[in-house]
Amino acid sequence: MNTADSQRLASALEAIGYEATEKAENADVVVLNTCMVRQSAEDRALGRLGSLKPAKKKNPNMIIGLMGCMVGYKDPKPLKKKLPWVDVFAPPSNPKPIVDYIISRQIASETRMDNTVFGWHSGEIVLPKAQQGNAVSAYVPVVYGCSHACSYCIIPYKRGAERSRDPEEILSHARSLAAQGVKEITLLGQIIDRYGLDNENYPKLPELLRRLNDIEGLERIRFLTSHPNWMTDELLKTVAELPRVMNHIEVPAQSGSDEVLNSMRRGYTDAQYRDLIARIRDIIPNVSIGTDIIVGFCGETEEQFEQTVQQLSDLKLNVVHLARYSPRTGTLSERTMPDDVSDEEKWRRFRVIEKLQEDIAAEHHAKLMNQTVNVLFEEKKHRRWLGRTENMDLVFADSDEDLTGKLLPVKITWTSPWTMGGMIR
Repeated sequence: MNTADSQRLASALEAIGYEATEKAENADVVVLNTCMVRQSAEDRALGRLGSLKPAKKKNPNMIIGLMGCMVGYKDPKPLKKKLPWVDVFAPPSNPKPIVDYIISRQIASETRMDNTVFGWHSGEIVLPKAQQGNAVSAYVPVVYGCSHACSYCIIPYKRGAERSRDPEEILSHARSLAAQGVKEITLLGQIIDRYGLDNENYPKLPELLRRLNDIEGLERIRFLTSHPNWMTDELLKTVAELPRVMNHIEVPAQSGSDEVLNSMRRGYTDAQYRDLIARIRDIIPNVSIGTDIIVGFCGETEEQFEQTVQQLSDLKLNVVHLARYSPRTGTLSERTMPDDVSDEEKWRRFRVIEKLQEDIAAEHHAKLMNQTVNVLFEEKKHRRWLGRTENMDLVFADSDEDLTGKLLPVKITWTSPWTMGGMIR
């Protein structure tokens, strides 16, 4: 979501005459778009803001902006007091305060900003110049905020209540990206399966996917992140039916322990999650599944951790996004539950699952040896072309041609847990 918001801001700044520079210290405008899902992200943001103080002192006209979850939707006065060298603050997914402030500083300029620059009404977006002609994939927000409030999650407090985006804006956004050469879009929402549930006039996610599937120029459509409580058979059947919607599902488990899941306020059990995975695999042929896992949650015992290990061992999912629990100020878990698993133990549990998933991923990839898969190539990396299969597997291949944005068949000739390589057919 932050990537999409930053792209939108960069496009707006270019529309009023700015251009990108590689080094922040040399810029006239620097904006940090922040995340607070984990403490480490907040710490990095504060450290980077501190590192800009000398540049601001050297160039008092430099404009420093802060955007995203660190700002949230509350009065920014406390932040301004804490960070007096920051000039302007903007909430998540709303870069307008930053652009308005910049324009107000350009006294001699006759430039005036209106909503069309942001695509607020039409949904259209002009890619930043650095991405024009080489952006293969792009993010399209469709649900802002969240109202589910898992006990550990800061998102509802920082990004506000769940609200679906107008479907016509979404379609216009996607069409404008396709017209600029984007081949793949990923729809974004904290609980994307809930798209349209807050507005009876909006289509639901399956119907939105059907409309997007008809856009000329798009090769692939993805969506994330799903929630076990809201993933329906209708959605799964739609994924199986539509040729441009990829057979990859991201549906976090977070834990394999019913006690921990209850403490997290996730709203399902290990058995229900396992049943969902079986249903996904039954409805969508050749599906790949990704999950999220938090280790070291408040009160997690060794036995409860082993239940998570057992779940992952049994299900053999394709991807596991791992995190060590860190309390976020203001969340239910931070207010009412002790963070009583040591950092050392969190790291041990992290590495146990990391090694387990390495073996599972290697097993999945080994099955593709000598198989031909379709790969959408994104960029050249380490002198080889890098792309992804529809199941999100990373594939390297050699070619003297520019493969940016090309969808090509590749015969897999080597595999590892995290990447594969092959020859273009």
